[in-house]
Amino acid sequence: MKFCWSTLMVKNLEESLNFYQGIVGLKLERRFPAGPDTEIAFLGDGETKIELICNTKKAEINVGTDISWGFEVESLDKTMALVTEKGYTASDPVQPNPHTKFFYVTDPNGLKIQFVENL
Repeated sequence: MKFCWSTLMVKNLEESLNFYQGIVGLKLERRFPAGPDTEIAFLGDGETKIELICNTKKAEINVGTDISWGFEVESLDKTMALVTEKGYTASDPVQPNPHTKFFYVTDPNGLKIQFVENL
């Protein structure tokens, strides 16, 4: 078995694409209409793939509070500066051990995104 992708229903596809391309750094692989009022975008390459689905008729998006997506970054400080510059609020950095440091930010849909630097 091979993991294909993780799907997120989004409120606004453009806002979500700006976040995942501009902050997370994922590349848009493909984007297409998927029926009336629905558009899908796939981002990422290699083993990291996410699918964003926007249905303009869906009034509310429900993202669970106990789930997060983690992305490894080269520099936590640079990523935190970028997140802040783009108007998002980052959590305080956490260093649970001498080898890992991370922080969280909430994406435009309410999903917690964890940025991790391996030290």
